[in-house]
Amino acid sequence: MKELDLEKLKYPIGKFIIPQDYTKEYLSEKIKEIETLPERLAKETIHLTDEQLDTPYRPGGWTVRQVIHHCAESHMNCYIRIKWTLTENNPVIKAYDEVLWSELNDNLTMPIQPTLDLLKGLHFRLGYIMRNLSESDLEKTFIHPADNSENKLKKIIGMYAWHGNHHLAHIIALKKYKNWK
Repeated sequence: MKELDLEKLKYPIGKFIIPQDYTKEYLSEKIKEIETLPERLAKETIHLTDEQLDTPYRPGGWTVRQVIHHCAESHMNCYIRIKWTLTENNPVIKAYDEVLWSELNDNLTMPIQPTLDLLKGLHFRLGYIMRNLSESDLEKTFIHPADNSENKLKKIIGMYAWHGNHHLAHIIALKKYKNWK
């Protein structure tokens, strides 16, 4: 790639910013972004060739194929974390090494269509469970063992909406840079 700002390539929409207030409007907007991610990802990737899917979105970064599979893996973990949080008192969730997962054979060579199909069902379920969280549910927390941080479910909604948009922006920026249709 040309002399591009590596930080901009890593964070094309910026880093996640924790909002001051979690209004109903904010949460509804973020849930809608989560619900529509599979369709938006498919629109940007379904017609890409294997060569294009195997192109990194930045120097040293994942390929488009890895990004798509990573979104499914990350968001499956999100769904499980929400379920734990709703059924246990402030659970310590299980972390995973996303880099090692991204290097497994399925992330490197598997077609994207099964993952896009998985994302469609998964994001329907994420949206459904998120839309039905009560005010007290939104305040429930889990502990992330990587930094022992306590995370409220309302924060997770914003964070995973950002996460999907973040990776979608990687793909869109690469397509624009490469002049892919």
